[in-house]
Amino acid sequence: MIKILIADDHPIVRKGMINIISDEPDMKVVCEASNGTQVMDLIKSNEVDFVILDISMPGKSGLEVLDMLKNVFPDLPVLMLSALSEEIYASKSLKAGASGFINKETAPEELIIAIRKIMAGGHYISNALTERIALDFKGDLSKAPHARLSSREFQILCLIGAGKSVTEIGKTLFLNVKTVSTYRSRILQKMNMQNNAELIRYCLNEGIIR
Repeated sequence: MIKILIADDHPIVRKGMINIISDEPDMKVVCEASNGTQVMDLIKSNEVDFVILDISMPGKSGLEVLDMLKNVFPDLPVLMLSALSEEIYASKSLKAGASGFINKETAPEELIIAIRKIMAGGHYISNALTERIALDFKGDLSKAPHARLSSREFQILCLIGAGKSVTEIGKTLFLNVKTVSTYRSRILQKMNMQNNAELIRYCLNEGIIR
């Protein structure tokens, strides 16, 4: 039996995945998390073989939780889930140690296919992304400005892109305002931009936020 943890802040999304997985005789959802902080606690108190992790969650983002998981449980398979840009987030996820990535808009059967392929020791991304991800790892797409950012910088870029102020970002990530401002300065410098308006425009144009 494959014991699965689902982490997504939307109850309807979690319920939908549970319904899909419940049709499989050898799979079972053993626990649910609505935010990143809950994930580590649930894994420590439950026997979990597989994690489905949403990228966009309150508090710690999915990518930040992925980093934590890989430090403590390096062999635990993690499938990242998002409704955002596949090209950007699939690459970020795989480079951070995820075993796969699927978009929330994919067909239900793709979730099961992804779980089975990963549990068999493989990795999973959609066929449409395979070629672009391969090019990304070769460096052909790494010239994109956001590719220069660290995971934390990218997380803050996403929040700036969503229109959050420095104070709001600090509260969301449990960082002081000065630290967030320092990250913002680094982001502007690395991306060769001057202000938040340019960052927001970039995020919208690149599909980093919706």
